[in-house]
Amino acid sequence: MTNHTISPQNGILGEAFACDCGVLLGGRMTAELHAAENGLCSACLGSAEEQMAPGLARGCSACAGSGRRKRQITWQLAYAEAENLITLSVVRGIVAGVDGPFRLSEIADTVRAGLGLPGGRLPVGPRVRDLLLQLQAAGEITMLSAPDEMVGADMVLYRDPQWQRARTLGI
Repeated sequence: MTNHTISPQNGILGEAFACDCGVLLGGRMTAELHAAENGLCSACLGSAEEQMAPGLARGCSACAGSGRRKRQITWQLAYAEAENLITLSVVRGIVAGVDGPFRLSEIADTVRAGLGLPGGRLPVGPRVRDLLLQLQAAGEITMLSAPDEMVGADMVLYRDPQWQRARTLGI
């Protein structure tokens, strides 16, 4: 089996990619097609990481950090199903019934319970997040992020409960 690790290349003609199988790929679209043809995620090109900013990477959200095409397609189909079930009016109705501040997870849990969805069946949290961002863009709600702890006068600490780790961010 040939190894297909696709990586970006610096070139004089713009964005280019190279694959370990020896193929030079001229442009993102060509690289995505090559990745898909070889069973790799077309979002992260099989690296299992997405670059948020220079020097800041996280596990690819399109393929759940697997780098494989099957996971990417499964995720996309689940998200499309969530888009059909969880509509803006559903989330708007739940938010309207909440008096005071709320957490995204509280709205997602209410949606999941209201639709009778078992945990892990659909990406309820990401879909609710996207709809809350739409409500914020329309001026219907205001979202904010509160730090878990102040560290000194110029640092805040945000804890990520899913991974049980902490990261510090400078203000």
